[in-house]
Amino acid sequence: MLDLDTEQFWKDEETAHEENCFSKNAKQVALGIRMSGECVFAELGEEGEPWGYTPPERRLELNKRYNEKALKIVGRKLLGENPPAPADSKFPDYRQIGEVFGGKYVFDGKTTWLQGMINSEDELEKKLDEIDRTDLREFILPPDWEEKKKYIYEKYGKKPEKFSGIRGPVTLATSVFGTENLIYLIYDSPELASRFSDTIAKVIIGYYDIFVSESENSDTSSGFGFYDDNCALLNPELYEMFGYPILKKVFEHCAPNPGDKRFQHSDSAMEHLLPILGRLNLTGCNFGPTVTVDKIRKYMKTTRIDGCLAPFTFMSNDDEKIIAEIKRDCEEAKVDDIRGLNLSTAGSINNGSLLTSMRTVMAAIQNFGRY
Repeated sequence: MLDLDTEQFWKDEETAHEENCFSKNAKQVALGIRMSGECVFAELGEEGEPWGYTPPERRLELNKRYNEKALKIVGRKLLGENPPAPADSKFPDYRQIGEVFGGKYVFDGKTTWLQGMINSEDELEKKLDEIDRTDLREFILPPDWEEKKKYIYEKYGKKPEKFSGIRGPVTLATSVFGTENLIYLIYDSPELASRFSDTIAKVIIGYYDIFVSESENSDTSSGFGFYDDNCALLNPELYEMFGYPILKKVFEHCAPNPGDKRFQHSDSAMEHLLPILGRLNLTGCNFGPTVTVDKIRKYMKTTRIDGCLAPFTFMSNDDEKIIAEIKRDCEEAKVDDIRGLNLSTAGSINNGSLLTSMRTVMAAIQNFGRY
């Protein structure tokens, strides 16, 4: 077990995130891991459904107990302890982007999945025609939206949040149309595939603009993020034709300034797409555990890397394996003193990942991640 000076670690962590984790004032690699609400159950030996519903009062009690333990092990509280917000302070649900494309969001008892209803090229073409005729704002916002928005603002001073990210675009397309269908479409009907791609970009930008207006925020360039696990299913040729144009259009509209958020996540083996994604001037990325720092840096010199600890390594709670991966990532981040590593898991932090493993990560950074 490596030695760890917890107090010194958090002192050095204060500057580690400056300048998007590229600051020359940083003493060590930044730590992106702050655990997650999923982890309370295994940590505390409690029953529960990590991806399912937990009553707010029980969530608050679990978080407080978890934080007491976190203070002792890692020296910081990690989960929120705010009391549940009043029920009448919540904005009405609006239709999600998958519903624009005819999909349905179905809860299976553990998590929610988007299920597609389009099964042929003819059905896709009809749906795209329908979307072209749709008043997007009228379609997505519920009838009582204005009334509830006014009430919430007058009582709580809250305004709707901006629309800043989606699961897609490839994940969206494969969910509503099917994986094989999408691949065949791009090969067999490139004009329709291009129209599908254009429509996804148009709808995303439409959502973004609607919620900029609804939030009454004049800053229209705060940034955007894509969470696109399924992008790995397309080879470079197919991604260049279908996925890349969507990201390019959305970033140009939603994140045109140098400091705006331009983020891409995919916890899959999508190394083959790095040369294409490298043209987008991403400010942050989080890729699969096989897509390591050295591979990313070939194409993204100025992108903050949130990774690359494998989630299953972290969840194994095996100190030796965790240290080996952290040491690898830290050494790769220090090549040519480029920096820019925000040491995180390459994907979700899952229930079963323990606070002692976070402490091991901290110790490995302090021993191997000094600049």
